[in-house]
Parts: sequence; structure tokens; C-alpha cells
Amino acid sequence: MYAFVDRPVESLCNSGRFLLWAMRGWVSAAERGQCSPRKLHRGFAAVNAADALPDFHVAMALLGGDAVDTLVLAPMPCLQISEDEAILLGLWRDISLGETANAHATLALLALLAEGDSVGSIAKAMGAAADRLVAAGFDMPVLAASAMTHQESSK
Repeated sequence: MYAFVDRPVESLCNSGRFLLWAMRGWVSAAERGQCSPRKLHRGFAAVNAADALPDFHVAMALLGGDAVDTLVLAPMPCLQISEDEAILLGLWRDISLGETANAHATLALLALLAEGDSVGSIAKAMGAAADRLVAAGFDMPVLAASAMTHQESSK
């Protein structure tokens, strides 16, 4: 999380910027009562990642639906990464690195979820989406454009 919070969006690599765009777009569409997958489909298809959209949608729906507090994501044009966005980017990174124990612990410790039963479902959906994004050429373990490694970011 600390690797991303309050950093400029431009500090993310292309994969990280796409993921942030997708999360912000999903939340924006949901807030407007629009079908989030329909709103995001063109963007996912443009980067050959349409196969990741269903699992991405499930993960976001579970995160949003089971959250104790509403996830607050910045509007699309915001140039800074918000705290909730940083948490989610860190979760995506951990899941893509196969560090599901870290992701489970983060979800539980930060009390994002109302019920612990959802943690496994969210991790599973995030893992499936991350696998499909990697298959489409995304560099999910990195997400940030800097040469910072995961070990450095967790210090």
C-alpha cells in the first residue's frame, strides 16, 4: 500500500494505470447505476484483456458490496492515488505475486469487509482476473513504473 499512496498516477506503469482506470471506472459506473462491465468492456477489449473483465467485475462487486465502509476512489481525472486505491493496488500486486496470505491479512486487518467469508471469494476473483491480465501482457507484480521491488515496498 505505501508503495502507492499519495503518489502521482504517472508513477504507475501502463499496467498499473490501466488497473487504476478500471477500478475508478467500475466505481464511477456503479455510482451512476450503470452496468460497470458494459462501461469497461471497450477498454478491456482494446488491450486484449476482455477475458479478465468478468472476474475483475466479481472482485470489485464483492469489495464494494461487502465493505464496511464505502470504497472511496478518486474521479478519473485525479492525478494522485488515493488511500483506498493504494490499498487495492497493493492487494492486486500481492495476489499476482501469489501472496494470498498477505492479501487475506490485509483485507481482514483493514476491516474492509463485513464478513470474513468474502475474503476467499474476493481473493479468488482477483487471482483469476490477475492471471488473465498477465496472459494479456500486463506486468501485474510491478504496477509502479519505478524499479522498486515488492520487498522494498513492504519495508
